[in-house]
Formats: sequence, structure tokens, C-alpha cells
Amino acid sequence: MKGVLTLVLAGGKGTRLEPLTRDRAKPAVPFGGMYRIIDFTLSNCINSGLRQIILLTQYKAASLHRHVSRGWRFLSHELDEFVDVLPPQQRLDEHWYRGTADAVYQNIYTIERYAPRYVLILAGDHIYKMDYSEMIRTHIDSGARITVGCIPVPRETAHQFGIMRVDPSFRITQFREKPSDPDPLPDNPAMSLASMGIYVFDARYLFEVLCQDATDRSSAHDFGKNIIPAAVDSEHVQAFPFRDRNTGSTLYWRDVGTLDAYYEANMDLVSVNPLLNLYDQDWPIRTYIPPLPPPKFVWSERSGPQPRVGEAHDSLVCPGTIVSGARVSRSILSFGVRVNSWALVEDSILYPGVNVGRHARVRRAILDRGVQVPPGAVVGEDPEEDRRRGFTVTESGITVVGRYDRF
Repeated sequence: MKGVLTLVLAGGKGTRLEPLTRDRAKPAVPFGGMYRIIDFTLSNCINSGLRQIILLTQYKAASLHRHVSRGWRFLSHELDEFVDVLPPQQRLDEHWYRGTADAVYQNIYTIERYAPRYVLILAGDHIYKMDYSEMIRTHIDSGARITVGCIPVPRETAHQFGIMRVDPSFRITQFREKPSDPDPLPDNPAMSLASMGIYVFDARYLFEVLCQDATDRSSAHDFGKNIIPAAVDSEHVQAFPFRDRNTGSTLYWRDVGTLDAYYEANMDLVSVNPLLNLYDQDWPIRTYIPPLPPPKFVWSERSGPQPRVGEAHDSLVCPGTIVSGARVSRSILSFGVRVNSWALVEDSILYPGVNVGRHARVRRAILDRGVQVPPGAVVGEDPEEDRRRGFTVTESGITVVGRYDRF
């Protein structure tokens, strides 16, 4: 779409995803075996016809920069198409980004250089499919200064989001960031209308409000806390109800901000009919795929006291992986994983380069890149033992072994 510049906020620390975010930004965390979280937002952009994209990064961004450089440099700068990574410039002062609005403000000179008519602002750490062009057209047709993507969420969890009230035309009449008493939907008291952290701005208006906010010492310099609530009181701010690309309903949008939420979203992919369809060729999810051979399953010795059969059921298995006389069930195996003879992997997520030794058992666990499980070791069956070894165990009992954790 001409005249639209897309900004992806990809600088979050992701502290609730530690140890997976010890060495990488949240948008760079692997998802679904072969993807990174950022791939879903970027794929939505490309599939929506948006080809002028800037990623604003900050914390632990090396892994994210490397991934974007390898997998997202296919656009033509000669045609004024790009996915560019913009680290903090500190051109205006010496501060790191102090909020989402400040992240955009500190790059205002770069943004103005592209002379956009509209600016689409996205978060780079959510899993969903969305045609942003529909939201942009709604914004233009409504005559709004700002349009906010929204989705119904259960009222008991609504305090985690920006919550809005709307009139029958979906004009926002009130916006509160993470309220302790979220407003219910008029036709459904069990649900509230939440912001997705997706905004379309008229570019000139965006520049005006960012400059005003930058001089306000009482501001948190955040879109949800400051910019949107203030605009609702004086300007036309429109809500855009999210429609799932696959279903046409408000079904699949995941903020995988905690380890348990991240694990559950991944595990949904191995079900027979997952809510997120990765096989939709009309809306492909792009990523970087390293040059690796096909996955391999070897040994079929079903006789004897210790049958040795290499097999995987209800699982996603990526290139370069070898399942050698082991059993894998309801799991996601990323690139170059090795599961050795008589080992068992169940209900688990294995990052690239993980090696599971002979006779080892891995259940309900997430193993970070390059983790080496010794022969005969057991992970995920005894939460207290896992904690004693220094591993992270979530509230629901998922064991997470970090990249530098040792058995």
C-alpha cells in the first residue's frame, strides 16, 4: 500500500520468558520449530501489501538482527521496498527508549524522511494472522486520526490490556490502560474489548502528538498509557475489530508473554486441527530456513528385549533432525536436533542443535538451543529435582532448560 510506513516495535526485554530471553529479544524467540515470533508480524505485513517496514530494536538484538538479515532481505530497495532494522540512535538525548511512544519519537527524523501519509505501528511479539490493509482502509474511510486494533478478551484477564469503550460505530469513547476494573462489553458481561497494540496514525498528527508528549515530564511516553487516552478526549479515534485471516472470526491472537502461554501456543500446533494454520499457502509465514537435509528417522528393530524404533507421532520435525531409534510424541523438534536410541521425548519443544542422549527421557519441557541431555538423564518428570538442578519450572509444571544450564 502506497503512502504507508510500518513501524514494528521489537525492543522488548521479555523478562517473563526467561531463560529463553537471556540472550535474545522476545521477537527473536523461536516458535513452531522453524519460525521466530517476529516472522508472524513481518509475514502479515508482506501479505497485506506493506513493503516499507522498519524494525525498532533495543535489548539483546543481535539474534534478531541476524535472523532478519538472513531471512528478510528479499525486498528491492530499488523499488523503495525494505525491511530495515533500526537500533537506538540516541539522536535526541542519551536515554534508551522509555516507552512505546518514545521509541517512535526518538526515530522521528528517520520516519519523516520517508514522508508517509499514514504510519502503521505494530508490536513484534504476538502470534496471529491479520490483513492490515483492511484496517488501514477502515482508518481512511472513517476519517479518524487514530485507529486501534481490538479484540474481545475474558474479563478476568482484561486487566493486562488497554481496555476501551466504543459507540455503535466503533468510535472509541474511553480508553484505559490495564485497569483494575475492566469495562465489560454491553452484550457480553464476561468479555472486555482490548487493544492489540496495533495503531494506524495520520502521519502529521502522529508527529504533532509525539513532540507534545516528549516535553511532558509527567508522561510515561507510552501509546497505551498516554497518547491514546488523551486523543480519545479530543479527536476521532476509531476501533477496528480484529478478524482472523483463517476463520473470519475473532479467534486466534496470542500474546506469548509468559512461558506457560508460549508453551501452550506451541503445543496447539501439533493437534490434528490447530487453531493457527501454518499450511495456508494463501497467507504464507516466511522465515529463514538454513540449508539442511530432510529430517531422518532410522532403526526399526521391533524385536528383542529393547526394541529400537525411530518414530515421531503428532509432532513437527524440522530439517536436519535425526530421530535415531527413539520415540517422539506430541513435540516440536527444530533444526538439527538429534534424539538418540531408546530415548523418549513427549510434549516438549526442542530448539536447534539439541541432543538427547540414549535412554534419556524428556517430558513437558522446553530445551533451548544446543542443550545436551546426557544419556539416561530425565527432564520434566520431577519438578523439585529440576529446580534443584537450577532449571526453571513454570506454574503449570513445564521445565525450561536454558542455553547455558548444565545437568
